[in-house]
Amino acid sequence: MIITSATNDRIKEVKKLVKSASYRRDKGLYVVEGIRMFRELPVKDIDSVFVSQGAYEKLKEDILKLVSEDEVIIVADHVFSSMSDTNTPQGVMALVKMRYTKLRDVISDNAFVLIAERLQDPGNLGTIIRTAEGAGATGIILSSDCVDMYNPKVIRSTMGSVFRVPIYISENLEEDIDQLKSQGVCIFGAHLDGKEFYDENFEGSCGFLIGNEGNGLSHAVSSKADKLIRIPMCGKVESLNAATSVAVISYEVLRQRRNM
Repeated sequence: MIITSATNDRIKEVKKLVKSASYRRDKGLYVVEGIRMFRELPVKDIDSVFVSQGAYEKLKEDILKLVSEDEVIIVADHVFSSMSDTNTPQGVMALVKMRYTKLRDVISDNAFVLIAERLQDPGNLGTIIRTAEGAGATGIILSSDCVDMYNPKVIRSTMGSVFRVPIYISENLEEDIDQLKSQGVCIFGAHLDGKEFYDENFEGSCGFLIGNEGNGLSHAVSSKADKLIRIPMCGKVESLNAATSVAVISYEVLRQRRNM
């Protein structure tokens, strides 16, 4: 059976999951689109799979490595296009179960935690998640007023890292920072008033506070830092993009720890 109507209830549900963060939370599901991301999905997290009629034969081998043929929902090409959040749909989409991570899941014996407050750009957050995996971070903490980590643009930007990096959503960031500190995690705040971060030692357990793209860290959160740090700048540049700052700091942490 092929779904040929864009008003089908299953199709309408997918569209709501693509557009609405609150609906995603209510259902505990989010959307992953594209064959590259699909290949990296944890099988246990897959709820359902939609494939366009035109792409099915081409993608069938990859799809059936993760799910059985009777679990695949085939839809007409025009219907798939109406569901897709991209300009050039690749023909495969999965509904995926959300993970529910706790604070303890992002802490290890030698923690390296990225802590973001009020990030609003989906591309920034997706890049930060991907950078976290690449640089060996033990996890990420997001304030509850950050952009939704399950926003389709965030998911695409992670290139699969979202399936592997522990990400905890904090309802009270200040209290959770205190909890990290009580467990021996040194908190560094990225701040224009900080000392050059190349002078710091990041070999011990550490967490890094990253603020909103336009306004940086709030005073309440930055005051929780044990130390304020900044990336040195040349020319008239005052600061870097949030995701770029995270990458620069994260790879200095990795560089120092590779010599341990």
